[in-house]
Amino acid sequence: MRKFLLLLPCLYAVVTTEGQGKKKQTYIIAAISNAHTAKPCGSFSALFTKEMHPGLEVGAGINWSSKPKHDWFQELRFGYFYHRYVQHSLSFYTDFGYRYKLPLDMALEARAGGGFTRVIVANEVFVDGMDEGKQYTKIVSGRSQVIVTTSLALNKVISKKSGSRIFFQYQQRVLTPFVQSYIPLLPYNIAMIGANFPIRSNHQKN
Repeated sequence: MRKFLLLLPCLYAVVTTEGQGKKKQTYIIAAISNAHTAKPCGSFSALFTKEMHPGLEVGAGINWSSKPKHDWFQELRFGYFYHRYVQHSLSFYTDFGYRYKLPLDMALEARAGGGFTRVIVANEVFVDGMDEGKQYTKIVSGRSQVIVTTSLALNKVISKKSGSRIFFQYQQRVLTPFVQSYIPLLPYNIAMIGANFPIRSNHQKN
């Protein structure tokens, strides 16, 4: 968690950045999600038809370059989701992405990134051991891991005046190491529905 807090000044820098006398479009993000453990692209329908492992994400983004037909952008996100009966996950990560603008104020996005997560077991886990010849029990509360993400998203402008967008995002997320000795990688498929809200009113039009 300390690593996450040290990265918060970077978040502030992103949303206040200006370049070469021209303000860059910045925005905030809010989304709800559902996650499933599965091979990449292996459980898309299950995200909507099977059990819920709910979560939420908030963050900020910046368009480093905006053209009539495309944007290059970066986002910093803080997320949480609950894998029912297994674990809680707190994540802080960044994505770099490309946005291709379509007719009807819609756009397709592809992105990749990574960061850190703190996994906290949902139930107490007890590990037996010996200390100076006496039996003892230790509670394992959680562990820190690296995450790698790739995503595809579709978004649509819902207010041309403010530049606000709604989006659907399908993310592949890999946690490592999950269990050091025998499960080095744990993949998640995550579906997110959310919205972007520009911070400044002088947003760039599509």
